[in-house]
Amino acid sequence: MSVRLAIFDFDGTLADTYPLFAEVLNGLARKHGFREVAEAERPRLRRLSAQDVLRELQLPLWKVPAVLADFRAIMQSRIGEVRLFPGIDEVLHQMLDARVDVAVTTSNSSANVQAVLGAALMQRLTAVECGVALFGKAHRLRRVVKTTQVAKDQIIYIGDEIRDAVAAARAGVSFGAVAWGYTDLDALLSSSPRKVFRHSADMLTLSVGEGAARA
Repeated sequence: MSVRLAIFDFDGTLADTYPLFAEVLNGLARKHGFREVAEAERPRLRRLSAQDVLRELQLPLWKVPAVLADFRAIMQSRIGEVRLFPGIDEVLHQMLDARVDVAVTTSNSSANVQAVLGAALMQRLTAVECGVALFGKAHRLRRVVKTTQVAKDQIIYIGDEIRDAVAAARAGVSFGAVAWGYTDLDALLSSSPRKVFRHSADMLTLSVGEGAARA
């Protein structure tokens, strides 16, 4: 696949935030009045779409912004515990060196993204869209497309959730699924991703042909 721009989700795609999310979820449930989750339920929930998870948790959409804000604040207070997935930093730098532009579109905060990615990588990104509404990624993806002026058939949005696949389709760009995120890969495959990345190094296949073509 010839790619000039790779746009990445953050949580579960670049950064390993699920362990912290799982740890604090029931505390958020008690605070905001939605259903707590038993340990045994978590594998099943990871096979569902975001809409279905909200339904299972009895969490109305109007409460979601406050829940996300609290989770982002907790993450910021414990940001030293959050790491990029193994190999991600090196892969992103190699893609950039191969002249594939890299951007980030995420529901997480700018402060958290900057803290985890680090200054060296942040300075190389083409665009960063943070604080996106739970189901607002398509709009932000379209904004990145407009800002960068890259043809849609040369853009891929890489994420770990079914809502990422839906957002990519609505924005008219390809979707790439990672195997290591919040959503179980078999469930994510039902969204028919253009590319599947089982290891971080697999993403380098996006840069080889296009990097050579633009050199």
